[in-house]
Amino acid sequence: MTTPTTLDPRQASARLHELTVIDVRTPGEYAGGHLPGALNIPLDQLDRALPDIRGAAERGEVLVVCASGARSENACRTLAQNGIHTATLAGGTGAWAAQGHDLHQPAACDTRATWAMERQVRLTAGSVVLLGLALGEFVHPAFRLLSAGIAGGLVFSAVTNTCGMAAMLAKLPHNRPRKGDLDATLARLRGN
Repeated sequence: MTTPTTLDPRQASARLHELTVIDVRTPGEYAGGHLPGALNIPLDQLDRALPDIRGAAERGEVLVVCASGARSENACRTLAQNGIHTATLAGGTGAWAAQGHDLHQPAACDTRATWAMERQVRLTAGSVVLLGLALGEFVHPAFRLLSAGIAGGLVFSAVTNTCGMAAMLAKLPHNRPRKGDLDATLARLRGN
């Protein structure tokens, strides 16, 4: 297994015309803004797309992106385990935009824009903590364990650089690709 190459936004911008860009965020996050020409293949759909990504990698370099770089690094590791060499964008689309590069946003009729996954996790975690505290105060003190469980999960998430809550939220309907969308993306990937 090889270590994925990391490109910073400046390097990626200079080479964007020669890269096949795969965005592994949820469809809602992708619709909120993505690198120009990026194809959306959510991380949980990567296995289904392996043959098409392999074909794209044989034709040229593949750049994998996400919001901050963590999911794209995971995707690159998975792809490397399957013999596909890819690069990841350091800092993800956040770093891309922070350096002044444009993000493509589909026309309003094409989009199912939703909050970024990090924002969804913060809302969910905060809501469950507040619920646990309120139930602990007004129903039974044992409900405070719900808040403690979320706190423990957040610490584990930070230490392991993974997020179980994000994985669960990615399965919600607004975060899932429609079958036709993914099929169309894979067809475009084959045509690159």
